[in-house]
Amino acid sequence: MWFTGYLNSSEKTRERYSADGRWYLTGDAGSKDADGHFYFSSRDDDVIIMAGYRIGPFEVESVLAMHDAVAECAVVGVPDELRGEVLEAYVVLATGVSGSDDLTGELQSLVKTKFAAHAYPRVVHYVAELPKTPSGKVQRYILRKERTAELRQH
Repeated sequence: MWFTGYLNSSEKTRERYSADGRWYLTGDAGSKDADGHFYFSSRDDDVIIMAGYRIGPFEVESVLAMHDAVAECAVVGVPDELRGEVLEAYVVLATGVSGSDDLTGELQSLVKTKFAAHAYPRVVHYVAELPKTPSGKVQRYILRKERTAELRQH
């Protein structure tokens, strides 16, 4: 199947194509290694900019998922006056595991040592489930929207 455009929205369709009209811009971010293999890292709109650093949530999520207590997780950027955005993690725990301050510290330390010292989640929310699309993809934008609304209320 070939994507020809958004239904009833030629303007939105036009915005998603390269200037020469040859390429559809998906908004996916990734990299290519020396052997020519491509790797998906995140959606461009999910990239978190914290104190000038561009952080892809997928990299942080991959490190958090290394911990035996983590069944699944999502990382989002939330507004911060000093840094622009800071990372917060939403973690679904493995069966029989309870969230605690000690576990939060372990998860933060894991990210600091396995990925980057500045890219650890400042807050870890332990949740029963993550919002997902019908095909099973995590909907980070819902987490961002809900968290931003919470922060505005305080």
